[in-house]
Amino acid sequence: MSVKVLAVGSPQGALKDLFARVKAIDDKHGKFAFVLCVGDFFGPAENDDIAALLDGSLEPPLPLYIMQGAHAFPPAVIDKLSAGQQEIARNVTVLGKSAVVATPQGIRIGSCGGGKYDATAFKTTDKQEYTPYITSSAVDALLSHPTLASADANSQTLTEANGAQHTDVGLDILVTHLWPISISQHSPTAPALAEYIGNTAPPLDEVVRRTKPRYHFAASNPSRFWEREAFVWEEAGSATRATRFIGLGSFGEPEQPGVKKPRWFYAFSIASGTQTLPPKPARNPFVATQPTAKRPLEVEPTENFIWGNVAQPPPKRAKTDKTDRRPPAGYKCRICSSEEHYLKDCPDKPEKAPVPEGYVCNRCKGTDHLIRDCPKRFETGDTGGKKPREGYVCRACGSTEHLVDDCPVANAGRTERPPQGRRRGPPREIAPDECWFCLSNPRVTKHLIVSIGSECYLTLPKGQIPPTGSHGSSSVPGGGHVLIVPISHYPTMASVPSDLALPIVAEIEKYKSALRSLYAAHGAVPVIFEVSRLSGKGGHTHVQVVPVPNALADKVEDMFKTEGERMGIFFEESPSEALESARSSQENYFRVDLPDGRMMLHLLRQGSAPFNLQFGRGVLATLLGWPERVDWKACSQTEEEERADAQAFKKAFTSFDPMR
Repeated sequence: MSVKVLAVGSPQGALKDLFARVKAIDDKHGKFAFVLCVGDFFGPAENDDIAALLDGSLEPPLPLYIMQGAHAFPPAVIDKLSAGQQEIARNVTVLGKSAVVATPQGIRIGSCGGGKYDATAFKTTDKQEYTPYITSSAVDALLSHPTLASADANSQTLTEANGAQHTDVGLDILVTHLWPISISQHSPTAPALAEYIGNTAPPLDEVVRRTKPRYHFAASNPSRFWEREAFVWEEAGSATRATRFIGLGSFGEPEQPGVKKPRWFYAFSIASGTQTLPPKPARNPFVATQPTAKRPLEVEPTENFIWGNVAQPPPKRAKTDKTDRRPPAGYKCRICSSEEHYLKDCPDKPEKAPVPEGYVCNRCKGTDHLIRDCPKRFETGDTGGKKPREGYVCRACGSTEHLVDDCPVANAGRTERPPQGRRRGPPREIAPDECWFCLSNPRVTKHLIVSIGSECYLTLPKGQIPPTGSHGSSSVPGGGHVLIVPISHYPTMASVPSDLALPIVAEIEKYKSALRSLYAAHGAVPVIFEVSRLSGKGGHTHVQVVPVPNALADKVEDMFKTEGERMGIFFEESPSEALESARSSQENYFRVDLPDGRMMLHLLRQGSAPFNLQFGRGVLATLLGWPERVDWKACSQTEEEERADAQAFKKAFTSFDPMR
């Protein structure tokens, strides 16, 4: 029988509001058997809602299971738990720090509580039940639970002991506050590791491997929602179970003006003991791929039906230990002059090669060893491959923790088998001295730059849309078509680490506002478009801003829709929600900011027709009456003409420039 379950993210003490929302969801989409609260049920401090819950004046509308998060339980709750009361209030049951509970519906739930991870605290033998830290004792207690015994155990005895009709081994649902550190591997939709590394606990990898949950729910900090592609567990070469991981947003996180709260609930149905496997599962991030062992050579007489019984050739001679071989006559070891061994076997051979004067290891910057002897040469990155040298940045996703060859974004969508006769790899990297937008490139056209800030700069593009000079008809001096470019090299805005993104975004918005004022002074409005596209070659994110006369402002949206339909490009009905989802899942998109502030968004989905990167430019060139200027190469100018446009624009922009 299928059971409907509702999982919710951290309320952080906002219990009255949570119960009201749960009731509304249950009335509309229920009836749910129970609610799972993942993360912090209680907040950092006690409040009236908690007091009302404990005195019985506030009750949840459905049976509720809660867990230990990053905040300590209130003293009154700890007192009840210490007295053996797992049900701390009517319909509110606390899952232990490490527990396996069978619900009345036969659903087996495992909990590994603790919202903080510290390597030293984890190894402690302290078995405090209610510490907010995840500990080795809690993990060991969970994994040693009798219901997680091997498949050779007496399943009937386990069933009787737990009151559930299970014949398989593993959990139906696992709840943790933190994320397993490997959960993002082999997933093209995963957030960048830098964005959630502080919300991980490496020991949870083993918990997932051993419990093989059908559903795994975890909290998040910072708040985000992410549902990973389902992956399977195999036994004897065939899939037996599937796991679905869902990271829930925080219900109790304060709302920020203009920012939509990440999704904090997840409704699903689950049946005890049965499971439908996904038709196209993702690669399991917790199972290392083992090389297939070669079959031993079987040498036996075989029957040849034409020539009769023919003996097979003898097996190849086994390799001998080359260290036992003597060198040929006249050979001398260059280290000790001995004639008894080769140089590579010399007992006086130093363990490490001598280091030339002035040599610096390119990996760790050490001066006492060659790079081949570097102690960091075997370090692994966050996706299991070789760890990059210091200063390396993956050109596909912006991470510093893995090489582009091991990047899930760069590898997303690649076929397993390369075309016949070709060995395919990641596209050749766009180096800084080749990137058109990196200021470190000595060949960058710096005479087109009109403003430089702390995080971004403003530049005229080569071959801008509005014609200038003697043929110019743009009302904005110098043409007005500009690019806002982050100074640091990132392929998309979504790939910028969260701690660095805020000042970059703030500066981009300052430039947009200043351009809006400049254009208004010349009877025009801005149309802003961006192609956010991750690729193996990297690229440098930027947004384009084009002035459109006020008389054409109302026609921009229809023009994009009309031209889009003609080319099979359609825009999302809820662009803000689609943009949030695309950024959190690293999905490619094309965005247009209309003159009235509204947004249009087209998702560049995998498997769809290739997107024309000149689409935005083509639409605006057609709208403005210059269809011949779709291709920027057809609008090339001399350097003298480019300098004149840049100076004209800079003079008009000076009084609006937010960086002055």
